Amino acid sequence: MSRVLIIGASRGIGLALATEYHRAGWTVSASARTPADLEKLATLGVEPFPCDVCNLNDIAALGWRFDDQKIDVAILSAGVMGDWTETCETPSQEQFHHVMDVNVLAAMRILPMIAPLVANSSGKLAVISSHMGSLSTRESPDAWLYRASKAALNSVLLDIAHSFPSMVSVALHPGWVRTDMGGAEATLSPEQSAAGIHKTIAALSSRDNGTFYNYDGTRLSW
Repeated sequence: MSRVLIIGASRGIGLALATEYHRAGWTVSASARTPADLEKLATLGVEPFPCDVCNLNDIAALGWRFDDQKIDVAILSAGVMGDWTETCETPSQEQFHHVMDVNVLAAMRILPMIAPLVANSSGKLAVISSHMGSLSTRESPDAWLYRASKAALNSVLLDIAHSFPSMVSVALHPGWVRTDMGGAEATLSPEQSAAGIHKTIAALSSRDNGTFYNYDGTRLSW
């Protein structure tokens, strides 16, 4: 049975992805931070494990936790928005570190840990990024700290793609999703986004390594 590893599955898109893959018959290993969220994942029928993406001990545990298991797909879903801004307002040091630690530093710590496991299976690795991280299509400075963090995440993903050519590594924009981050006015439900992401990942081939896709399979520009 194929196995998917989802990091950041306590709510929103990550939780929907865990549910989507489980319903499709995959073995799902999914992380959350709190006992209540871990229990929620267990109730869904997935294999929960604790992981705070800002905790070095939790990250170090990923290597030995999955060392003897075949990982066909790994998805890094954890992320935060931070304060919404409409102009180039200087963020506080606390806000900057919070957003960059979760969205970028965590990826730079986690991906090198899990990439060899996925590469050994010639599998697929995806990070949940955002079209707001695109430099070539940018038309607004809204949420510029979040934009900067996702642009940096895309850069991290490209370096992973170059470092592990035996697997397929991609950045994915999940769409505008009705989550705590996306808000109630968003156009997609988490379930719709997760279904699209699942289908898009399934269709990836070796020529897609180091690319950027929308949840619906549309190619995006860096």
